Amino acid sequence: MSTQDAIPFSLTLEVRDTCLCLHLQRAARAVGRRFDAALRPLGLTNGQFSLLMSLNRPEPPAIASVSSLLAMDRTTLTANLKPLRRRGLVEISVDPADRRARRLRLTEPGRLALAAAAPVWRRTHAEIEQLLQPDASDRLRAGLRALSYGPQAVGHAPGGIPGGIPGGIPGGIPGDVTGQAAGQAARNQFAGTKLL
Repeated sequence: MSTQDAIPFSLTLEVRDTCLCLHLQRAARAVGRRFDAALRPLGLTNGQFSLLMSLNRPEPPAIASVSSLLAMDRTTLTANLKPLRRRGLVEISVDPADRRARRLRLTEPGRLALAAAAPVWRRTHAEIEQLLQPDASDRLRAGLRALSYGPQAVGHAPGGIPGGIPGGIPGGIPGDVTGQAAGQAARNQFAGTKLL
């Protein structure tokens, strides 16, 4: 049997038409490009907007909490924080309760940047939702939560951030936030929590 027979073109078509991973990646890139273009005049990327928004809490969050919310390992988060720190939008301080841990805080210029970006985000978000059929946005969010955190997460939002932000796992999980422990922690976190 040749390798061409082992991997037929029909498999390529099947992957093209049915692979959730491929379609999620394509959609994420397309949506990300839209937000990047909209936020560019403000000097932000969609990732920077999400990171700044994740810091907009009554109390400065720990790095682990932000890492979990963004499903990003701490090394990547630290790298993404550097340009925001250089611009004076974010400060990193020692956690008074645990001197080994760090807390992240929006500065006043960071809050101003976020305030300027919020209406741009709302407008762009509404434009993207208009591309979907009525009701599709809520179903899509529920499906994405299920893929991220397991079926128990559907219809729930974590309560680590006052008011809840879908996708956040307060307190963080040491190590790989995409691993099995993160999924179990998310399922535990969702127990008994109401949707926004």
